Amino acid sequence: MRDGGAPWTLTVPTGGDTLRQERLTRDLHDTLGRTDGLVVGFHDADGPTEPGRKGTGVGEVALWAATTAAVARPASQILITLIKEWCAKERHRKVVVTVGDDSIEIAGRPDAAQERMVREFQDRVADGDGPEPNDGAA
Repeated sequence: MRDGGAPWTLTVPTGGDTLRQERLTRDLHDTLGRTDGLVVGFHDADGPTEPGRKGTGVGEVALWAATTAAVARPASQILITLIKEWCAKERHRKVVVTVGDDSIEIAGRPDAAQERMVREFQDRVADGDGPEPNDGAA
């Protein structure tokens, strides 16, 4: 995240309904923005993306989220929990969370398999944000 590791990209898929996507994305932005220690902003959809990197498509609205704390695991747990709670408000809500090259889709009514995949995603993200192991030390 910005100060605590890689920034997260949050996209609300709506099956091509750009007005609904914008409305839901703004609502998610407002919800996350009320949380202490979390900074949320809108991605610049017109800006170029790096070659080989997934970006938002034309007309898509996406958010970036970052924490102001350097502690990755609690911050990622808080962000995932907030996204899950936001999605649970309506069963058709979904958020695609991308961190680096890793992503997960969180749905409004997750089953046990999706809950397991979200936990595994959190573990991977938290491991990647932690300090580098010192393999070359003798």
